[in-house]
Amino acid sequence: MTDDPVSILRRWTDSGGTWRVVARSAGAITVALLPCTGGEEVDRVVSDDPALRAYLGDRTGSEDD
Repeated sequence: MTDDPVSILRRWTDSGGTWRVVARSAGAITVALLPCTGGEEVDRVVSDDPALRAYLGDRTGSEDD
């Protein structure tokens, strides 16, 4: 399994799940992984990867344009 956070988010949404940014700091971004049912958080991705920052941009969740 890859540790690439962008790949993790893409696979998650490709499988029908959603995600939401729960924290941003200069050091890291924390993203909650949510099921397709909109239920409780299943897992989290925490990363300082610049590629994740670029992928997220100003979005706060997977449903943002």
